[in-house]
Amino acid sequence: MNAAPFSSLSDGHQRLQALVSAWRGEEEVSETQWADAGAATSEVLAEAQFGGLFVVQRYRQRRDGTVSFGAHNVFGFDQQNGLVTMHQFDSMEFVPMSPATGTWNGSELVLERSSPRGAARVTYSFEGTDTYRMKLQFKPAGSDAWQDMVSGLYRRVSPSSINGF
Repeated sequence: MNAAPFSSLSDGHQRLQALVSAWRGEEEVSETQWADAGAATSEVLAEAQFGGLFVVQRYRQRRDGTVSFGAHNVFGFDQQNGLVTMHQFDSMEFVPMSPATGTWNGSELVLERSSPRGAARVTYSFEGTDTYRMKLQFKPAGSDAWQDMVSGLYRRVSPSSINGF
């Protein structure tokens, strides 16, 4: 079965291609029950799969020279409901009950997901084609307040500068 060329993708699938590249980030981690506050760096490698129908993103965060967190995200587009989906599997070992879902608002993609522990929201704000900002927030079950977890600025780099993926 041949993969569909990107030009035949729906608009929703084409928007996902903004994530595709190798990226390096500078992050600020907030104090949470899972991590101490402080600076981090990250590497992100995102590739289009199945002719662009999905984007597979591999993320690695480093603190003090050691990998402190890793994630494998699969982004898709649910045409029937007009929603971007993101399935995340990470080094915290939480198995997602369902994907995060969301929509684009201009150059900003906001995804949310809920679990018995609470709700998570991740926002990707694109600043042109070579830079984006990401903000991850958490709202514990029973709370109305979003807590910042991680925020960062990511710049496009050469894929050969990302090692170990």
